[in-house]
Amino acid sequence: MPDLDAITQSVKNVIKNVTKRVIVCSGAGCVANGAIDIFEKFIDLSKEFKISMRVELDDTDMCKNIFLSKSGCQGFCQNGPLVTILPNEILYTKVTSDDVREILQKSIKNDEFIKRLCYSSYNGVTYKRRNEIPFYKKQCRMILKHCGIIDPENIKEYIANDGYRAAQKACVKMTDKKICSTILSSGLRGRGGSGFLTGKKWDLVRNQINSKKYVICNGDEGDPGAFMDRSIMEGNPHSVIDGLIVASRATGANEGYIYIRTEYTLAVERMKKAVNDAINIGILGNNIFGTNHNFMIQIMEGAGAFVCGEETALISSIEGKRGMPSPKPPFPSQSGLWCKPTVINNVETLATIPFIINHGSNAFRSIGIKSSPGTKTFALTGHVLNTGLVEVPLGSTLKHIIFDISGGVTDEKGNVNENNFKAVQIGGPSGACLTRTHLSLSLDFDSLKKIGAMIGSGGLVVMNKNNCMVNIARFFMQFAQNESCGKCVLCREGTKQMLLMLNDITSGEANEATIHLLEKLAIAVSVGSLCGLGKTASNPVLSTLKYFKDEYYAHVKEKKCPAGECVNLMNYKIIDKCVGCSICTIKCYAKAINGIRGKKHTIDILKCVKCGVCMDSCKFNAIIKG
Repeated sequence: MPDLDAITQSVKNVIKNVTKRVIVCSGAGCVANGAIDIFEKFIDLSKEFKISMRVELDDTDMCKNIFLSKSGCQGFCQNGPLVTILPNEILYTKVTSDDVREILQKSIKNDEFIKRLCYSSYNGVTYKRRNEIPFYKKQCRMILKHCGIIDPENIKEYIANDGYRAAQKACVKMTDKKICSTILSSGLRGRGGSGFLTGKKWDLVRNQINSKKYVICNGDEGDPGAFMDRSIMEGNPHSVIDGLIVASRATGANEGYIYIRTEYTLAVERMKKAVNDAINIGILGNNIFGTNHNFMIQIMEGAGAFVCGEETALISSIEGKRGMPSPKPPFPSQSGLWCKPTVINNVETLATIPFIINHGSNAFRSIGIKSSPGTKTFALTGHVLNTGLVEVPLGSTLKHIIFDISGGVTDEKGNVNENNFKAVQIGGPSGACLTRTHLSLSLDFDSLKKIGAMIGSGGLVVMNKNNCMVNIARFFMQFAQNESCGKCVLCREGTKQMLLMLNDITSGEANEATIHLLEKLAIAVSVGSLCGLGKTASNPVLSTLKYFKDEYYAHVKEKKCPAGECVNLMNYKIIDKCVGCSICTIKCYAKAINGIRGKKHTIDILKCVKCGVCMDSCKFNAIIKG
């Protein structure tokens, strides 16, 4: 049985001898941009600078030194790779391996700031410390508190930060009924999309009389632009295991699965290591924490089918079958994995459990709003100043996330202007497009449901005025059609036909009747599809028809794309700003631009291939989309 207090004390003994800690963000994005090279460069150059640097929390070395570690995603993805220096909370952005020498010389040896590596906002304000940057300062990081700080591959550091205390408390001090009532009274709703009460789901399985039960962590995050669950698994994998152990104790399950899409290579690697470390230290296995509770976890890699995010399809995949949804009832709580009672929660839901068990349901309820307590992580992408991973209390507004935290909406050149905002797609392909009128709407399960939208897993894709909403609907429908498992006719054929109609609209080959038929079919698909994914596949179409129907009619009646994005409906023209420099003529490989040097040029529409090279190359902004 592991002694959590002894492990915590040993880590603290080591940490108190650390004069500075250098944390290199090693989330997937930063790793792709060279974070590992930066980490190794720190090790190599520390010898040259004669700096005593440790890379392990080894209690045999009690000398004063610098501690170099990796972390999971720190969330500030737009500005990675990131390097944090504690205890001064220095955050350096867009670091390269060439910057390491200067960091060691100035910030490690001499406590100096390197201004060029500090984050500077678009209005010229430079922030030296992480906790001063609006992106971090205006969040409420509960689930992400340790992501980006602790070493995700070191179980001892997780334990030293109250890790596995929830699992121990659940196994040693709480009954299964007490655990379920605590989670139910906390009001925690599933963070995977539907918002079903987690405590109620657990209690349904607890009350099933069966000698074999399962708990499953759904890490099959397939929404375009979503990376919340991935970041938690990469940055704090033990929090997921902690939550799974509590769930197993509450429901009476002795076996669990963590289902991760195989594309999440780093998440798979770190979750596997976390499970093995938990087994080796005695946290997973038989007689957990000296009790009669046994629990073991297996990692299952999914092949990347979007439909496997649906719980019954996920169960089929684990069983070795094709990932296809099944009619409900029976629900997984009654007959799930191998026909046994099964609880399925997503990564973020399970990572929330330790906080509730450790601090109580009232502490959790003090965050967020009454009907939707707690926080929610969002993956913010698109036309915003700072894309990345954010966590806010439920009930926050889009305006707070997009403008206060992220810094605002950008145009095609990266300039910030509030008037650039057009829409935001929330909830991925299962969600809906929201407009400027929704910027002050409370982001919670019930408020979004009332307007036909959903939080989903938490993807937020922000769009500026240069985005065509018909094309956005087409993009998500293309995704839904590709990912349809094909089991039910309405989803399989309906998404295909909707995609064909959207293609006709964006190419100028549709008429008004097409729009009416598209709307009618979208409603039919949402009503008649078998699973939740099919039922929500029409949401992007229905929401854009609701809020941007004028754009649809512009495409079919005027044969014009108001945003200038649909290539077949777009023409370039040269306006009076043209000085006749002839650069566009040289750049145009289609030879569609004519004119005498020094005089206004013209574009032959019949020859123009609409590549946009002429507009990009014009220094006088004399070429526009018309």
